Amino acid sequence: MKIEVSELRKAFGEKVAVDIDQFVINHGDLLGLVGNNGAGKTTLFRMMLDLLKADNGHVIYEYVPSAGLNDEASSVIRIDPTETEEWKSHTGAYIDEGFLIDFLTPEEYFAFVGKVNAMSKTEVESRLSDFEHLMAGEILGQKKLIRDLSAGNKQKVGIIAALLNRPDLVILDEPFNFLDPSTQNVLKHTLTAYNQETGATIIISSHNLAHTIDICPRITLLEHGKIINDLENVDHSAERELNDYFNQ
Repeated sequence: MKIEVSELRKAFGEKVAVDIDQFVINHGDLLGLVGNNGAGKTTLFRMMLDLLKADNGHVIYEYVPSAGLNDEASSVIRIDPTETEEWKSHTGAYIDEGFLIDFLTPEEYFAFVGKVNAMSKTEVESRLSDFEHLMAGEILGQKKLIRDLSAGNKQKVGIIAALLNRPDLVILDEPFNFLDPSTQNVLKHTLTAYNQETGATIIISSHNLAHTIDICPRITLLEHGKIINDLENVDHSAERELNDYFNQ
């Protein structure tokens, strides 16, 4: 999925959270969005997902319905996510625990997410098997409600649910939070493999520069709501510039 952001503004009182004139995320990008606390990353994600109304401007999604991302341009659909819900079946996202239904078990929650996405029980079970390494035996069969899981395991549930129906667009806010080092490495492999296998567009925000540099061929630096730099990251080529910026 391709995303076009135009003249997007959001302020909370006198504080400008997002102020972006033009920004394009291309089909198949694995993009890392980085910035200090208060840079506007989560606010941008919430506007992309129609969870927060922009003061001005718009976001446009461009995708090919029921087909591969490389089909002819004549099949492309362009929509404003504030005007229709059609895009939701093509999108998976996890921002925070508010996305979870914490009085359900993980099994019940995954079944619910599958049902919303018209997946059969067999399809859900098959898809969950793809995440066995990420779950590490700590999610299924534990006889626990989501609210009783550790912060790290809640994070796993949210990320897996976002990927469950193999969406064309994945948005994850601080996905490495609460995860132990081994699971962080598994998640890096999971996201990279998913991007390569499906051609899906993946956008992650992270305070962890090392993880972002490891997996994202494109890294966008956001500060005070504005895009400061948009870097190509080939073989960690963005590492020095990012480290210089955050260490100044």
